[in-house]
Amino acid sequence: MIELSLQGEAAKVGVAGDTLNTAIYLKRCATAGLSRASEISRSAGPAGQRDPHGRALPSAQETTVAEAPSSDLQVDYVTCLGDDPFSGQIRDFIAAQGIGTDAIRTIPGKSPGLYAITTTEDGERSFTYWRSAAAARDVFQTGDGYDFSVLESYDVLYLSGISLAILPQPVRLALIDWLKDASQTLVYDSNYRPRLWEDQATAQQITRAMWARADIALPSIDDEMALFDETEAQVTARAQSLPGTGALKRGPTGPLSLGDPVAQSYPPAENVIDTTAAGDSFNGGYLAALLTGEPQAAALMAGHACAARVVQHRGAIIPE
Repeated sequence: MIELSLQGEAAKVGVAGDTLNTAIYLKRCATAGLSRASEISRSAGPAGQRDPHGRALPSAQETTVAEAPSSDLQVDYVTCLGDDPFSGQIRDFIAAQGIGTDAIRTIPGKSPGLYAITTTEDGERSFTYWRSAAAARDVFQTGDGYDFSVLESYDVLYLSGISLAILPQPVRLALIDWLKDASQTLVYDSNYRPRLWEDQATAQQITRAMWARADIALPSIDDEMALFDETEAQVTARAQSLPGTGALKRGPTGPLSLGDPVAQSYPPAENVIDTTAAGDSFNGGYLAALLTGEPQAAALMAGHACAARVVQHRGAIIPE
């Protein structure tokens, strides 16, 4: 998506989006992690084979895809763009981050979505969206119905609530049906944005179905409280009952481990400037560690450390 970051009376134009942010931090952190792993002689298979912990990652709307041979974690992005200059800017930006773009489909006459971020003095943000005609709404759609075959070659699929919110309801339901029989590991973050959904009941329906299928759950406590009208204690109890593994993101408090119990403290960020990509960057750091073989405790710490660094900079994507 095209991002407008409002700073006083000025607006900075960039490229971002929740699943794209996660894909970028996943790629960056996995590359750094694999470099360290090689220094301590972490195992690598014969040439041409996959690392036992490497997976392929997509996130739909916008689907992020990652294939991981023994020497690297390859991250791809699946979405639809138009043939306008802004779409070209998005494609070039994604490629410049080391993320594969071969699965991005161009739809003539279409254009990307746009959103604006307003940030308060204490770093909290609010969003305004213009996505009703975005090319990404047509992902998985064909003249004959729906086609999810682009996802079949990957090992891990990463989806968010924003990914699903922009899709027409029949496409959402068809995707959920496809996922029920799919063998891929599914990662999901509900990332609830009320203005993107037709109503709260639909958002609850889709989110429940995704939590029931997700192998790795990455909810944020504030999103889940708002979506299901629950207290912090209720969300915590429900998250702990989810199948699989993952993390309940709780901001500066640090994540709560889902699945394997983990008891450790998390140092807060020293100077919070902009929380725009806090959850997205946590997801990227956490998944990079998990998918390259780190244990749950290390993955949680990696995600928190990545997010703590990102919120001390302005904008969703910070300099490398």
